[in-house]
Amino acid sequence: MSDTLFTCAKCGSKSCTSADKAHPEGCVSIIAQEGDIAAEALKEYEADPQNLAIALASASVEAEYYCKAPRAEEIVRFARKMNYKKIGIATCIGLIEETRIFAKILEAAGLVPYGAACKVGGVDKVQIGVPEDGKLKPGGFEAMCNPILQAKLLNNEKTDLNVVVGLCVGHDSLFNKYSEAPVTTLIVKDRVLAHNPAGALYTLGSYNKRLLELT
Repeated sequence: MSDTLFTCAKCGSKSCTSADKAHPEGCVSIIAQEGDIAAEALKEYEADPQNLAIALASASVEAEYYCKAPRAEEIVRFARKMNYKKIGIATCIGLIEETRIFAKILEAAGLVPYGAACKVGGVDKVQIGVPEDGKLKPGGFEAMCNPILQAKLLNNEKTDLNVVVGLCVGHDSLFNKYSEAPVTTLIVKDRVLAHNPAGALYTLGSYNKRLLELT
């Protein structure tokens, strides 16, 4: 596979948003169409009623609330359109106050929040092989983040939708992998940029130009 493969990450034409624009050479849309991948994807909406329901509800929320509602509200609107009732919250323990606020919003909307914090279970990191010098504070008990347990607890509660609030990079991947309910994200953790990771992209030419020289 070529290291210089042309993909959407290198394209700025946005030709896929219009039926009239010509696609650039090597466009992923062309690859999808010629390889029948696009047709296969459409079949998945037909084959699984949940896929279609989520897609339609998402499109409806986008049409009605685009640039009008904050994400917390969009989650409520989406949940209502899907007739979801119990909302799981997989939260970083460091954002527990934000989770408490979000839970109040859900309750005010008639939904039932069920939270599981990342340190739930109180398992020391050494139990999964983290060395003492790999801890933030070596030499003492340090609870591991346990996204698999978070997912299993929410699965046990049979939540309709799970919301990620600030799980670490990688931990969120494990949570998504083990969650039986659909997953969406309210907050992406970024301690340096006040949980606004896009800030690093907007300042790549100045404050964060070092990101182009990572070793």
